[in-house]
Amino acid sequence: MTEEIRCIGCGAVIQTTDKTKPGYAPESSLDKEDVICQRCFRLKHYNEIQDVPLTDDDFLKILNQLGTKEALIVYVVDIFDFDGSWLPGLHRFVGNNPVLLVGNKADLLPKSLKRERLTQWMRGRARELGLAPTDCVLVSAEKGHSFEALLEKIEEERDGRDVFVVGCTNVGKSTLINRIIKVATGENDVITTSQFPGTTLDKIEIPLDDGSVLVDTPGIINHHQIAHVVDAATLKVISPKKEIKPLVFQLNEEQTLFLGALARFDYTSGGRRSFVVYTSNNLMVHRTKLEKADNLYETQAGKLLQPPGETDIEALPKLVPYTFSIKEKADIVFSGLGWITVPEGGAKVTAWVPDGVSVTIRRSIV
Repeated sequence: MTEEIRCIGCGAVIQTTDKTKPGYAPESSLDKEDVICQRCFRLKHYNEIQDVPLTDDDFLKILNQLGTKEALIVYVVDIFDFDGSWLPGLHRFVGNNPVLLVGNKADLLPKSLKRERLTQWMRGRARELGLAPTDCVLVSAEKGHSFEALLEKIEEERDGRDVFVVGCTNVGKSTLINRIIKVATGENDVITTSQFPGTTLDKIEIPLDDGSVLVDTPGIINHHQIAHVVDAATLKVISPKKEIKPLVFQLNEEQTLFLGALARFDYTSGGRRSFVVYTSNNLMVHRTKLEKADNLYETQAGKLLQPPGETDIEALPKLVPYTFSIKEKADIVFSGLGWITVPEGGAKVTAWVPDGVSVTIRRSIV
């Protein structure tokens, strides 16, 4: 029986027969020491993504293994999209294993947000969502911020056990593991990384010094994130690459904010007050009167209101409304897009998002 070879980029088993299936590589590449599949090659060199037929059941099988092994679970979330990148029910899969919660992309949040307060907020929000992590760490895998502290914490908490790194798509999990590998071995960019959801296709095992392994698992797809209903050009605009500059809007009752053509925020009642918008700096926010909002969207979506642009607006699901009565300072979170902070209670707002995308209310992060 021939030895199983796995793609060093995504973990898929290498095969040379079917270009449409995961792990395809031409036979000529099998002689190389590190084999990379055609999909990872194209992603790495041309930033092209090829769809592969992985199902939610495939991801569930991998999650189901977490509770059967004694391991430290390193659970990575996108701190910019904390609620959107949360895996509902993860606490049911991990069994008795300890969970270290890592908030990645901390470099995107305004520097004015105190890091200690943020980790306290993470711990509290995790408990509200059903998980009691042993500790919370804020890092930037992209920039390498706070990495030594993370590695020390992993080493301390794993206590000689294997480490499973889990998270949903697009939280920067593979970037984080690449940085761990770089620190450990000096190797650069071993695992394929991408802004597109679902890059890692199967478990990738990295040996640790004491015979244990660090396991990178595929990003679980959270279908309610906006990344799954927009085109690649729009995803680029709404995915922040640098520190977010909050926008403050003084709104009277019956005024509306449009976040491009992707979302809408109606302020219905509560007197004149300030609202703070936290989204990618590249996303245009447009203010109008509530009475004009429907017509403006109908005539200007894809034009004045974008992204998406005119060629892609037709593919965007229609916007659906969710109404909230605010009792205290809170964030209205648009999954994968950002959030708007409502400064105090006594307000009524309606948030509109593409059908299938989630919008939630939470205790304010700021």
